[in-house]
Amino acid sequence: MPEITTKPRTQTLPKTERPKLYKVILLNDDFTPREFVVTVLKGEFKLSEDQAHRVMITAHRRGVCVVAVFTRDVAETKATRATDAGKAKGYPLMFTTEPEE
Repeated sequence: MPEITTKPRTQTLPKTERPKLYKVILLNDDFTPREFVVTVLKGEFKLSEDQAHRVMITAHRRGVCVVAVFTRDVAETKATRATDAGKAKGYPLMFTTEPEE
């Protein structure tokens, strides 16, 4: 009887890496009205009234506050749109992004 040899099948599956996440950060300024900041947070980031108020107060007290975490494209788009909303009204409202560790 002939000897049968079997070879193990090796199949390499590509591992998809999760996209890196970015924080959207609200920077405090002394000129933009609090109500306007809350309105922008509710409109652009879909925060509730209470959440938006807490984010605004935290940024006011500490100078900065993380609003939300998204993939890079979404974070940059939301930060730009929120900053542009402030510029359209003549306020120095500023949102930035940075990579999450």
